[in-house]
Amino acid sequence: MVPKLKDPSLLKQNVCYVNGEWKPAKSGKTFKVNDPGTGELVGTSPEFNTDDTEAAIAAAAAALPSFRSKTGRERARMLRRWYDEMTANADDIATLITWENGKPIADARGEAAYAASFFEWFSEEAPRAYGDTIPATVPGNRVFTRREPVGVCGLITPWNFPAAMITRKVAPALAAGCTVVCKAPGETPFTALALAELAHRAGIPAGVVNIVTAMENTAEIGQLLTTSETIRKVSFTGSTAVGKLLMKQSADSLKKLSLELGGNAPFIVFDDADLDAAVAGAIASKFRSSGQTCVCANRIYVQSGIYDQFVEKFTDKVKGFKVGNGFDDSITHGPLIHDRAVSKVDQHVRDAEKKGGKITIGGQTLPDLGSNFFQPTVIRDMTPEMAIASEETFGPVAGLFPFETEDEVVKMANQADVGLAGYFFSRDLERVYRVAEALDVGMVGVNTGIISDPASPFGGVKHSGFGREGSRYGIEEYQVIKTITLGGMGKSLQA
Repeated sequence: MVPKLKDPSLLKQNVCYVNGEWKPAKSGKTFKVNDPGTGELVGTSPEFNTDDTEAAIAAAAAALPSFRSKTGRERARMLRRWYDEMTANADDIATLITWENGKPIADARGEAAYAASFFEWFSEEAPRAYGDTIPATVPGNRVFTRREPVGVCGLITPWNFPAAMITRKVAPALAAGCTVVCKAPGETPFTALALAELAHRAGIPAGVVNIVTAMENTAEIGQLLTTSETIRKVSFTGSTAVGKLLMKQSADSLKKLSLELGGNAPFIVFDDADLDAAVAGAIASKFRSSGQTCVCANRIYVQSGIYDQFVEKFTDKVKGFKVGNGFDDSITHGPLIHDRAVSKVDQHVRDAEKKGGKITIGGQTLPDLGSNFFQPTVIRDMTPEMAIASEETFGPVAGLFPFETEDEVVKMANQADVGLAGYFFSRDLERVYRVAEALDVGMVGVNTGIISDPASPFGGVKHSGFGREGSRYGIEEYQVIKTITLGGMGKSLQA
């Protein structure tokens, strides 16, 4: 059964959005996008190359002077209209997300609402780009600052949140007065292109938002965005390895960068925790989008006094999962994005099993459902030597590690070279402060497994990158500070 959109015009095939117009690749080349759940064709999207992308960059540059000169309130109204278009078309956005990403339709609806919330949030931040008046040390001087847009921005987004990862970047960029060229993920281009259509309907001026797609040419487009002198800022969400490459490529043009990279989140359950709440939080964190999120729990540490109880309760919850096609309202978890993701998950499970881990549920592929399905899996008695302890699985596998003391588990949690998110459950107020401050990550969830919120700054430390998205800090990533000093202001008034 082929999904149907209420508004079929939102499915944009064989064209990208450049300078307010829908354009094919100059070469005429396209690539196929398949439903990860069924393997069936969703559609075809343009295989843009560097020439096509140069045209998008030129359009963004041409639109910048006019757009940056608009008031914050004018840009706020534009973002609000884009938000209204997204909410009015939320069902179709959710359908596109499930169709090309595979996540359950209920999760996709949640993402559509979450994605729209960034337009709402930054429409409210746009008029509030405050500067400062600074007391000068030189008599007669007056010093003040103003925040200005950094310029044309290159945005590179991942497939796991096809709508939200775009809006979380585009919204603050536009709020600041920047124009953008967004490279949409090849696995999930149609959600991005639907957002572009809604931007057009909302009256976003031509050239302000440009969205390009590619599969084979992804690397060369990334290199163009990072080396172009026209682009003054690059924001990337994806793997640490690619983030490091983009940072190297950006060096010669000294771009401003925001990098939201890989994670390996520790999830700690102390023996004084509310056990049922901890199980529910771990389930929500670990298995959201079948474990394909950068902030999902990857290493679950449980204190020895409650370890066996936790394993039993956690496993029982996973027994209630139903895996299948995302459009089936009864299913809880959909497919992985492609067969390479399945292979990595399987390798991690086999490695843990070989080194003494015990599978309490799952552990196998589900070929009867399709090539991209893997059973939600729980493995107990994990040890630091196993691959899951040091590598991000990005799949539906929960590895449970026993621990004895607070000092021990904080040390284990901080051994990773990445530091995006961390979680822990405890009812000891002193421990809450102590451990929250000790975890070497950018974001900490205390007694919760879900931390995403447009009002909350999102980002990591160490090899998880730098910069923050969302919140009042998110707009600062797209601004530069200009200092203005006025001299000769100290003459006294004449009587």
